[in-house]
Amino acid sequence: MTASWRFSTLGDRHRAMGSVLEDWSGMGTAWTYDKDQEEEYLAIRTKAGFMDVSGLKKVHITGAHASHVVDRATTRDVEKISPGRASYACMLNDAGKFIDDCVIYRTGANSFMVVHGSGDGHEQLTRAAIGRDVSIRFDDNLHDISLQGPLAVDFLEKHVEGIRNLNYFAHMPTRLFGHPVTISRTGYTGERGYEIFCRGQDAPNIWDTLVEQGAPMGIIPTRFTTLDLLRAESYLLFFPYDNSEMYPFDDDVTGDTLWELGLDFTVSEGKTGFRGAEEHYRLKGRERFKIYGVKLDGTEAAEEGAPLMQDGKQVGVVTIGMYSSLNKHNVGIARMPVDCAKPGTKLQVQNASGLIDCEAAPMPFYDVDKERRSAKG
Repeated sequence: MTASWRFSTLGDRHRAMGSVLEDWSGMGTAWTYDKDQEEEYLAIRTKAGFMDVSGLKKVHITGAHASHVVDRATTRDVEKISPGRASYACMLNDAGKFIDDCVIYRTGANSFMVVHGSGDGHEQLTRAAIGRDVSIRFDDNLHDISLQGPLAVDFLEKHVEGIRNLNYFAHMPTRLFGHPVTISRTGYTGERGYEIFCRGQDAPNIWDTLVEQGAPMGIIPTRFTTLDLLRAESYLLFFPYDNSEMYPFDDDVTGDTLWELGLDFTVSEGKTGFRGAEEHYRLKGRERFKIYGVKLDGTEAAEEGAPLMQDGKQVGVVTIGMYSSLNKHNVGIARMPVDCAKPGTKLQVQNASGLIDCEAAPMPFYDVDKERRSAKG
């Protein structure tokens, strides 16, 4: 694990559950545990589960020009984000191609926190800050424990006053188990969930208390990669595993547009001036492929990277697949030709075991109207 240069204070907890801490975004991360992953998936969908997502990078932007820097670096109009609110956004390069996604948290008039994954988000913000009255600080002491599932709010309301009134994509400073934290009504599961931002020195006690007090409610710790099962049916992309960085074009440069990824909704209406804006708008209608869903026959899930076939020829690739014993569907996220990305298009998935019939289908497959994740009260 020589590539890791960031370390979660929860590492010993993950090792005790059988993880060898695989590297993700520079941090040893719990990709595996010595228990059934299906149990974790079902817990998050029916009760709740919590996971260490501290590998996400937290960047603080403060100063008189903070809003300009975030506005230049991302696709959202940050002036529409009030303190205490957050927004999902993307970042582009000069060619109008996706390089990272993030959540922008506005913490004050001249202060933001941008949380991003393994893309170039920090570099993008730093580039936009050159010559500006602003401070950019990467905060690796700030850990992130994500508590997700329908019982998450029932658990937290025992400890955090007003948590039921925290709306979707809002955040609040508070205390949890005696520790100072910020709790955000966000997550990456398609469920009502919360992210607990805490100091590294407090994370072990918060984790242990969740283990102890969550158990009677069926709330359990889960590995990072259980997110793959959840995201496949909830249409949540994971850079670079759904992107051309992983599945390069044979005849074009690497890089995907928001139109191709279905992330064009992250561009605030009428916004200009962000990096890559001109190319982004110019590339509308020039999609080389589309991210779209597939529904497979049977219960054998599509393998990661499985070829997507039509009339005996490969036309695309399934980036992630899963069979849900709970929802009784066999689904996946795929990269496919634009003319195939229509409901009902007949295709096949080439697993190692053989061909599986499938058809193209719109996403998400679960909580289509996003009523669960955005529920109030």
